[in-house]
Amino acid sequence: MVESNGSIYMFSGKGGVGKTTCAATTALHHASLGEKTLALSTDATPSLAHIFEIKGGQKPAEVTESLFIDEIGIPEVEEMWDRKFGREVYEVFSSIVSLDYDSFKEFMSSMLPGLADEFMVDYIRQLKLSGKYESIIWDTAPLGQTLALLHTPSMLIEHLKLAPRIYTNFKFGQRQKSSIMEIIKSWQKLSGDCLDFLRREVRFTIVTIPEALAFEQLDGVFKEMEKNGFKIGQLVVNNVIKSDESEFLKSKASQQKRYLDMIYERFSKADIIELAMRPYEIKGVERLKEIEKSLFQQAD
Repeated sequence: MVESNGSIYMFSGKGGVGKTTCAATTALHHASLGEKTLALSTDATPSLAHIFEIKGGQKPAEVTESLFIDEIGIPEVEEMWDRKFGREVYEVFSSIVSLDYDSFKEFMSSMLPGLADEFMVDYIRQLKLSGKYESIIWDTAPLGQTLALLHTPSMLIEHLKLAPRIYTNFKFGQRQKSSIMEIIKSWQKLSGDCLDFLRREVRFTIVTIPEALAFEQLDGVFKEMEKNGFKIGQLVVNNVIKSDESEFLKSKASQQKRYLDMIYERFSKADIIELAMRPYEIKGVERLKEIEKSLFQQAD
């Protein structure tokens, strides 16, 4: 994260561990180096605007001369779906059930919880190609959702190979439409391009906390990333208690030490950074600068 090479950084972790704060801090850091930086969130409950104390509906919103933030919601996802192949898939569904197109888009967005992430990968890929931003910081939903959806088209292809031939030879409307197989293959190609992009261009930062549930989830996340050939950048352990001024803090620090030791032992190959628990909410540029000092001094 300390190198300034116009890279793309993806922050992942379970909810409530501080990944958005780390993403915001990283975005602020790259912007401070003079890079035109975009911080993006596809979290179901985005908080980038809250952290930067940005109000208003401008998208992307300008934080500083070099830093912009954007939060992508369901309307933007539906638009991306529409541009790619939403109409073609709708032709298949509408031939079987009576459903207007707007209802269909809403249905698809709600049925596939990782849909936003797949189209965001493609959106970020296009942003990278455009050269509009030198650094892109992505605050995402849990990684498992994204990976599951990216593999969905391949699973559907395998299913259809075993299905009756009729499913792959439907024609719709007055003019000839793509077969179901062709439509899904176009989705498969998009997913393949997205996976390749994640492998080649994106550096992942996993954010966690030194507690039992968070630690148990880490092993699965690292195995999934290695299996897919992703570059693991850093492992940030947030909310580490550095004070023993009371019996409560002393007890919590002792509990955390057990999991910290396990993290260092299990994930020794990762670049591990600890961030101390703060007695206040992290909001605003000045507070983020305090986190920046800890995050990037340790990285150096």
